[in-house]
Amino acid sequence: MKVVFKLFASLTDYLPPERKGNIVALEVDAGTTVLALMTRYQVPEKCAHLVLVNGVFIPPSARATHALTEGDELAIWPPVAGG
Repeated sequence: MKVVFKLFASLTDYLPPERKGNIVALEVDAGTTVLALMTRYQVPEKCAHLVLVNGVFIPPSARATHALTEGDELAIWPPVAGG
């Protein structure tokens, strides 16, 4: 099934080189979870501050069990700091 994976800010370094900007379209197995995709691309859990699937927040406790479905868009932001 096809999903879209977006990483923002410093996390874009974890995307493959053939990406377009901060987005990569992926073919994944049915039942792939948010955490499985993060692990596949070596995105550190501690750096995944804001995780959204189709604009809906996925808390850390649900990332290992939230299965992606055809056409889902997974977007991840790192923690941000400002002053």
